[in-house]
Amino acid sequence: MSTTIDALLADARLPTTRHEGFDVGAALRRLAADAATASPTPNPDMIRAAEAGQRLSVVCRWILNRPDAADHVDRLAQEPDEVTADQLDVDGALIFACLLHLTDHRESAQFWWQLAAGAGHRAAAYCLHLHHLALGETREARHWLHEVTHDVLDSEAPDSDFLATLEAVAMYVRRTGSSLTSPPTGGLEMEVDRLATEKSGSCIIVRRPDQQLADRLHDFTRR
Repeated sequence: MSTTIDALLADARLPTTRHEGFDVGAALRRLAADAATASPTPNPDMIRAAEAGQRLSVVCRWILNRPDAADHVDRLAQEPDEVTADQLDVDGALIFACLLHLTDHRESAQFWWQLAAGAGHRAAAYCLHLHHLALGETREARHWLHEVTHDVLDSEAPDSDFLATLEAVAMYVRRTGSSLTSPPTGGLEMEVDRLATEKSGSCIIVRRPDQQLADRLHDFTRR
């Protein structure tokens, strides 16, 4: 005997009668409890990466707001393209890298941090440590942490006071949720984006800052 579509639909219809004694509130509470129990425990590596990213952003903002930040970027802008490690304004490279990071040019930030760290700048190595930790690249993060805590290019002992200050600022902001420094303004971000559009060939790295960006940074630090 054939079965009609109407009959199949009738058989599939959900009952609409309400069972006596059904406690809607209790059912909802059970659903909420089940959902809470089913929530996955946060992965420790993901937590560590997120904290490293937050700490790096705080450190970058602190460095960018230093009173001498614009002066160093100004000097970096006036340097010739071909300079040795001894001639490079490493503080300028560090500050420019932090600006690049805060304006979402992360690969370029890594390049400029590496230039500064290669010239012996431990704060740049510390930024690289946090940068790779935030990406989950633990091997690279350990390498740069070693560069922070050990001699680099036979230079002097690590600047523990400076690094301790960076850590203290980052921990304070993360704990209190407050901000001691200002993020880059829209004008600064536009200047960085302008430089990014002037990349030549297949190069994806933002080139060195120019005088126009340095002037904008002077305005930023004077506010």
